[in-house]
Amino acid sequence: MRPMKKIRVLIVDDSIVFRETLSQKLSANPQLEVVGSAADTFDAMEKIKQLRPDVLTLDVEMPKMNGIDFLKKLMPTDPLPVVVVSSLPINAFEALDAGAVDFVRKPSAKSSSDITDFINELIVKIKIASTAHVGKKLSAIPQPATQFTADIDNMVIAIGASTGGTEAILSVIKDLPVTTPGIVIVQHMPPVFTKMYAQRLDKNCIMSVKEAENLDRVEKGKVIIAAGENHLTLARDARGFYVKSRPGQKVSGHCPSVDVLFDSVASIAGSNAIGILLTGMGADGAKGLLNMRKNGAYTIGQNKESCVVYGMPMVAYNIGAVTKQLPLLDITGDIIGYMNKIGNTKK
Repeated sequence: MRPMKKIRVLIVDDSIVFRETLSQKLSANPQLEVVGSAADTFDAMEKIKQLRPDVLTLDVEMPKMNGIDFLKKLMPTDPLPVVVVSSLPINAFEALDAGAVDFVRKPSAKSSSDITDFINELIVKIKIASTAHVGKKLSAIPQPATQFTADIDNMVIAIGASTGGTEAILSVIKDLPVTTPGIVIVQHMPPVFTKMYAQRLDKNCIMSVKEAENLDRVEKGKVIIAAGENHLTLARDARGFYVKSRPGQKVSGHCPSVDVLFDSVASIAGSNAIGILLTGMGADGAKGLLNMRKNGAYTIGQNKESCVVYGMPMVAYNIGAVTKQLPLLDITGDIIGYMNKIGNTKK
């Protein structure tokens, strides 16, 4: 039996102590091989040419050229899966915008448990990044209808995503009009980062976007993003839909969990819902999407070609949870088309 090919990793960080610690810890994993390290981005560019790593770990704050500018220079010519290591949400999101696959939050404390958790998360994300599709340029965005032709009440849209999801979610919701039914979203992300992500989306979308707070109302023109380490569920009273945002144990490996959200939408909204599962590793959301479809919801899965990681939507498709599988850039128009169809049918 041939031995499994190891994932070749290059570490880029200006701290020699941090580089040595990462190298030692990552090398201890039998699936990883640290092929080298670089103290700055200029050194990194040369090491990439010499060593041809499979994945790069990248600090953002470095001398000579910061990690964001480095990514903008690297990705158009030598696209490579990059996992950013940063303590600041703003840096992490700018890195994702520049082409990084994912990010890991630097441990704020130096306790052994914090460092162990950080290393374990980094190893998982390096393995995921090694399977990611990077450097693909999506075709021009189709021009969907800018407005609904029917006024839809009593509906909700639920979206789930993981690796690659920050940009995918923006692509789906950016141009949806204020007449769009309320949207609830789970994107796998730690605390603090989810609030920053919601704020970034709010600046770039027509609809208003906020991080979930317990008992927030789900209303037209409003998007609610699950808070890190809190499950998001849909509920209903005489006034309509609202959300519950509460801490809990991991479900399907995550908190917040897409499965938890989708299961609640299936139960509360039934056929008055659209479920959308986007790029991400693993299976979170697949069973929940199937539950939604069984309860009459219209369900969409992102297709393989447009996913950064075709994991969650692949599992959903394979178990029959997906009504329609679509390229990322076709999803917005399909949402509007479906809503107009059912709205006009109800007239």
